[in-house]
Amino acid sequence: MFAADEPRQRVNRHVNRVSTGLKSRNRRPATWLRSLYRWLPDHVDARVRLIGWLSLAGQLLLVASGGAVRLTGSGLGCPTWPKCTADSLTTTPEMGIHGIIEFGNRMLTFVLTIIVILAFLFVMRMRAKRPDLFWLTFWLGMSIPVQAVVGGFTVLFRLNPYMVGVHFVLSIVLTIVTTVLVCRIHTTPSARVLAVPPWFAWAAWIMAAFAMITVLVGILTTGSGPHAGDADTLRTGFDTEFMEHIHALPAYITAGFTLLLVGASIGLAVGPVRRFLALLVVVEVLQIGVGLLQANTGLPGILVGTHMVLSALLMSAVTAVLVNLTQPVEAPEGATSRTSGAVASTSA
Repeated sequence: MFAADEPRQRVNRHVNRVSTGLKSRNRRPATWLRSLYRWLPDHVDARVRLIGWLSLAGQLLLVASGGAVRLTGSGLGCPTWPKCTADSLTTTPEMGIHGIIEFGNRMLTFVLTIIVILAFLFVMRMRAKRPDLFWLTFWLGMSIPVQAVVGGFTVLFRLNPYMVGVHFVLSIVLTIVTTVLVCRIHTTPSARVLAVPPWFAWAAWIMAAFAMITVLVGILTTGSGPHAGDADTLRTGFDTEFMEHIHALPAYITAGFTLLLVGASIGLAVGPVRRFLALLVVVEVLQIGVGLLQANTGLPGILVGTHMVLSALLMSAVTAVLVNLTQPVEAPEGATSRTSGAVASTSA
């Protein structure tokens, strides 16, 4: 009897071992995912702060690389999209340096994608107590394919200056969003109240409006100039010298409101706002200086590119001022000032 049952018992033991092994292997992915989830931050720590700054730096770098594409005449270095050529996803030796520059600019999108995904994952566990960070990183993630598609249409429309302008505006908007993200990372998560007099806030928003008008008119000015991104690309047809004068008007108004706010902030307890206004003054002085220099030296590419990057920094500094017009209600006294001061010093 026992001898007859022995083969059956061996089979049952083998089946049990196989079943146990399968269950163990099935549990491994779930265990790995749980471990990964527990590793993600549940509060703002150094990893979150670092990825926030990398997001902002990535957007500024994208503006710089896009400017390099345009100013070196590499806008059609990859003449089609999403491939670089009709037969190749990447640049080919025949495309030369222009193909390398344009393809490198496209590859930067993938770097930004990785950074934005990490930013989203790093705030996943704190989404209940920090919904602001969750939604900011979510919309940044959604912007990546939009930016890529707009860039693709820019190529397909043979660098139409208005499409190029839309592409640049989107970059400015994303720079604004990432600046808000960095500022919110460095502040206390609680209800916010206006920390300045209402007239001061209104003046700041008017200053911001003129700053954005300056950027938009600057896009039209560049679209009328010699730097089209390709020798055969059509321009807007506007008179460049006339557009330069129109472009200067909102820039000077922005600078005037900035100086007004700086002077008014001296007698107010608005430490964080004052620091960002100081940063804004520095950026505006550089921006106006470079603008005047390029206008009087024939629009050399290096100065036009610098002017483009400074316009992104300008809107970033303006955004930081606006965000800090309100302060957390429950922030310990002096805490917000210290964190905002750290952001301002890092930005400078």
